[in-house]
Amino acid sequence: MQVLLIALLSGIGFLIAYHTYGRWLGRKIFRLSAQWVCPSHRLNDGHDYVPTPKGVVFGHHFTSIAGTGPIVGPAIAIMWGWLPALIWVLFGSIFIGAVHDLGALVVSLRNNGQTVGDIAGRVVNRRVRLLFLFVLFLALTIVLAIFGLVIASVFRQFPSAIFPCTIQIPIAVAIGYWMRRRGGSLLVPSILALGTMYITVYYGDVGLLHDINLAMANWSSWRWVVLLLGYSYVASVLPVWVLLQPRDYINALQLVSALGLLVLGLLVAAFIGGAPLLDGTRPALELAAPMINLNPTGAPAMIPFLFITIACGAISGFHCLVSSGTSSKQLQSENDARFVGYGSMLLEGFLAVLVILACAAGLGLGLAQADGSVLLGAEAYASRYGVWSSRLGPLVAAFVDGSSNFLKALGLPAVSATALMGVFVASFAGTTLDTACRLQRYVIQELAATIRPARTGGFSVLAWLRGKHGATLAAVVTAAFIAAIPPPGKEWAVANAGQGGLLLWPLFGATNQLLGGLSFLVITFYLWRRSTPVWFLVIPMIFMLIMPMWAMLWQVFIGGAGNPSWLSQGNWLLVGIALVTLILEVWMIIEALWLFPRAKGLIEENAVVPVSA
Repeated sequence: MQVLLIALLSGIGFLIAYHTYGRWLGRKIFRLSAQWVCPSHRLNDGHDYVPTPKGVVFGHHFTSIAGTGPIVGPAIAIMWGWLPALIWVLFGSIFIGAVHDLGALVVSLRNNGQTVGDIAGRVVNRRVRLLFLFVLFLALTIVLAIFGLVIASVFRQFPSAIFPCTIQIPIAVAIGYWMRRRGGSLLVPSILALGTMYITVYYGDVGLLHDINLAMANWSSWRWVVLLLGYSYVASVLPVWVLLQPRDYINALQLVSALGLLVLGLLVAAFIGGAPLLDGTRPALELAAPMINLNPTGAPAMIPFLFITIACGAISGFHCLVSSGTSSKQLQSENDARFVGYGSMLLEGFLAVLVILACAAGLGLGLAQADGSVLLGAEAYASRYGVWSSRLGPLVAAFVDGSSNFLKALGLPAVSATALMGVFVASFAGTTLDTACRLQRYVIQELAATIRPARTGGFSVLAWLRGKHGATLAAVVTAAFIAAIPPPGKEWAVANAGQGGLLLWPLFGATNQLLGGLSFLVITFYLWRRSTPVWFLVIPMIFMLIMPMWAMLWQVFIGGAGNPSWLSQGNWLLVGIALVTLILEVWMIIEALWLFPRAKGLIEENAVVPVSA
């Protein structure tokens, strides 16, 4: 019953936080009001700026910020024990992550839907804007270079997820045109889309489809990367209502319903046990992972690495890009901001709690072995978590195995339960990939507009990059080049391509969390200039600036047993990028500290003036 109690209390805690702290932030701090005209109405272009019902924006926002982050992060972090991971998820999401996401969304809403990097140029200064945009570019390049490989890895492990994920695209386009032309209630298209997707999950791996799934699962990493980046290019340049919005919306329906099934399965397993074993007994649902383990084999120190390992699910800097890059251009009313910004983060926090329970307890309900035997309890957990690992494949598999056990407790067939969880993971990763490509397009456009070089011979490269096709092509080509780099010791060849993103992946945790601290910096300056209290932002901001810096310095110079420093390995690529990132961070902090005492009550130049309805 301990597992069930953790899930229930966590859910209740998130609901209380939304209706108390979240309401206070919306009413007293950000002063959300339906009277202000949102950018989606004022700048409506039918392409990026499109007024959209809050339920659809919520779906886009939630699926975009979640990705595989709240799955992989907690799945790694329980190596230090389930209790530290759980505490960070609960307190981090309520008091740091949700505040960060809501703040970035509101500040962007009141600045014509611009990204926080662009807004930094006004609320801090022009140099910080340029530095911030470069950090954003680096972080998004890593996401684009690695997520094609992540999705390919998921498809290889769970081929039955390929057809259901593929069929989502035409379903999304159909829903998009339905919503655009007919409008009205979303009930009917929602039911049709959800029903169709679950049919494809159940029947998407039989007969000829099974053979096609297996054939595609054996594709090379490079083929998957090229295909997925090509899809991302198309999704990025199309109007949001054609593919991005409806795909994220129907994915959200599927993912939220899957979360509901997981909770129901956990409830059943808590009272009567997991799926029956061969002898007819039902294994008890118990926490198989240790409560606290400060020295797991081969792991770095829990502090600061817990706080960069679990990002999505507690706080993630990537979220400031979604809040200020796409969601702020779609909200049709300021009053929807709390539901989308604060509410989505709390739902992601609850997902992270379920991931912790699936890996810490769900695995213990039974893990089948190649010889036909079944491991239970602590033995099942130890088989996945004997030695520290940050490899994506095994960790995703740990969550899928544990969560599938919850579904099997409901009586779902093992094949269907595994397929459903495979689709769950792949769908999250896919929505993050296409959203990241669109966000990178915005960042490149803003960078090009910031630098503004002189034209040469009637043609300016940066003028071309300010266009949607030029910026998107630059984003895709850069990511493809990084992904094409072969693993260390391998030659340049198609067979070795597609894994280059892994070279930069060790940087992602600290770089991503650094974005969160810098985003807090922009939000703080925005409120400070308007004489609005910022005390609730200062501690999270300092925390999220120190922890990533600490972790990155440890990785570069110190290291430990099983985790040698990048400097000792001679990994000059990681050392160089890390040092440049740290220099940019320190530079921005110095600029902010110099300006902060003189900025209170002083509205920035060229501030966007809200327009009332």
